[in-house]
Amino acid sequence: MSEPEPIAPDPARAAADGFDFELSGGHLALDLANTINRRGDPATSSERLIDFGRLVTWSQKAGLVTPREAERLRADATARPRAAVAALRRAIAVREAIYSLFEAVAHEQQTPAAALDALNAALPDALSSLRVAPDRGGFGWRFTPPPEDLAPMLAPIVRAAAELLTSEERERVRVCGSDTCFWLFLDRSKNGTRRWCDMKVCGNREKARRHYRREKKKTSRARRSG
Repeated sequence: MSEPEPIAPDPARAAADGFDFELSGGHLALDLANTINRRGDPATSSERLIDFGRLVTWSQKAGLVTPREAERLRADATARPRAAVAALRRAIAVREAIYSLFEAVAHEQQTPAAALDALNAALPDALSSLRVAPDRGGFGWRFTPPPEDLAPMLAPIVRAAAELLTSEERERVRVCGSDTCFWLFLDRSKNGTRRWCDMKVCGNREKARRHYRREKKKTSRARRSG
């Protein structure tokens, strides 16, 4: 299974560029899957993880790395640009596998074998960094990837994707109803009929399109009858 190529002139660039990611998927793995804009239209689709710096920015927004960890990752990537590009490509490959799997789930289609193989291939490394550690008077799970790993955010994402795929909640995965969006989201509405990844964005945009089409038809009928 091929994955999109980063489109920045320098995919190893580690600095933050001020980009603000929208997290509307309702689930960690789906939020990563939504880091391509307008998947349904190849002519206008755009890659958001254009360089390593964006991957760190997304990870910090998603709560996977702290500001201090983000600073360390950016510094390490500057010193090891090839490793930074390799980490970015790993993240994109995981993202594409996740999207393919859950798009098929949402449409009740056959599981794409290549995507499932890719997720399974990523599981051993992800789970090997999982440890039990003291947590608020008890114990909890903690990921402890090797310090040289420039993609520590992938382990919790891979685990989260596998857990969602094997849970009943997978039946609540949806594809945004906008004909230009195609983002994934977890529908936690009571009746399970949510249509948009974000009502304020795609929902309102689709309503505006429908209103425009209705008004255009009215104008056309009025001209013909006149």
